Amino acid sequence: MHIAQRMSRLGTETAFEVLAKAKALEAKGKKIIHLEIGEPDFDTPTHIKDAAADALFKGYTHYGPSAGMLEFREAIAEYFTAHKGVPVSPDEVVVTPGAKPIMFFGMQAVIDEGDEVIYPNPGFPIYESVIDFIGAKPVPLILRQENEFRADVNEIESLITPKTRMIIINTPQNPTGSVLTKDDLRRIAELAIKHDLIVFSDEIYSRIIYDGAEHVSIATFPGMKERTIILDGFSKTYAMTGWRLGFGIFPKEIATLVARLQTNCTSCTASFVQIAGIQALRGPQNEAEAFVQEFRRRRDIIVDGLNGIKGITCVRPHGAFYVFPNIEGTGKDSKFLADYLMNEAGVACLSGTAFGAHGNGFLRFSYANSIENIQQAVKQIKAAVEKL
Repeated sequence: MHIAQRMSRLGTETAFEVLAKAKALEAKGKKIIHLEIGEPDFDTPTHIKDAAADALFKGYTHYGPSAGMLEFREAIAEYFTAHKGVPVSPDEVVVTPGAKPIMFFGMQAVIDEGDEVIYPNPGFPIYESVIDFIGAKPVPLILRQENEFRADVNEIESLITPKTRMIIINTPQNPTGSVLTKDDLRRIAELAIKHDLIVFSDEIYSRIIYDGAEHVSIATFPGMKERTIILDGFSKTYAMTGWRLGFGIFPKEIATLVARLQTNCTSCTASFVQIAGIQALRGPQNEAEAFVQEFRRRRDIIVDGLNGIKGITCVRPHGAFYVFPNIEGTGKDSKFLADYLMNEAGVACLSGTAFGAHGNGFLRFSYANSIENIQQAVKQIKAAVEKL
């Protein structure tokens, strides 16, 4: 059968491939500690599950508006206005089944073939995948360990050309856990305005932040709301990965186009899941806040443990729930060591190259796992690396 040429430009998310390999090894009897997948190990808070169950029995089982139910979009607008300092109205919000469609639909709506998009590398792999797929040119912005993996704004400026249409930022960042400072964001905003660029701001980890670091949305800067696309969702903050509930905030005219793309693709997001989202935003926040405190404890254990292994150095991240250790001192490349650790040490992780070519020399571990498992994983990694 003929395969469309465009499919050759579509990438993947390696975490799911590694998860499948780890599951296959487990099926053969090998014990694997899962530090590869970016999924909180906590259960969704009970009041959110109760809201969804109640909604099912109340009949929220039918089609809804493509942009999302009005009452949910009102709750999102209310949350952003109150907690992020971004004045948002419901008609600027589009709800999607998971947050990835915001990337896909958002870029489809504003990027033409031949446009250039600056994106972080190492960074979430779907950025580059979507840019390629729509026929634009991905322009990597290298994130370097010596800068704690924060984007260098001077380097962003050097990458801008007359064809540049968009800058993608992700703070806190996957896979490195870096957090852009308010001054970083101010300077990026100035570049966006000067060169008439759109900023795609991935804020999915904005509630998972440590050590007095501050999450600031770039949309709060003067002149930026009308040129910013914000991606957010419920998977990370509320341990709702399987619920598939995300949303984007757009300038009104772009929100209309994105809702039309959703009509053509998924129709709408499940209504009872949106009711659960309302409860997540308006209900008690104590469990979500407790998740962050536990993530902080886990972060310190894995960072200290990895730094105690010869050949590995690890920056202490300021947000999200990943570490991105440098493994060049082991003398092995990222792909080899990731495979070796799964097969020899029984620890599943990701090669840094899963996040772009500039991730070579690094691994990514998710510490969204128990302290007991993290401590055991570090022991097994150390023993395996010492055998090399």
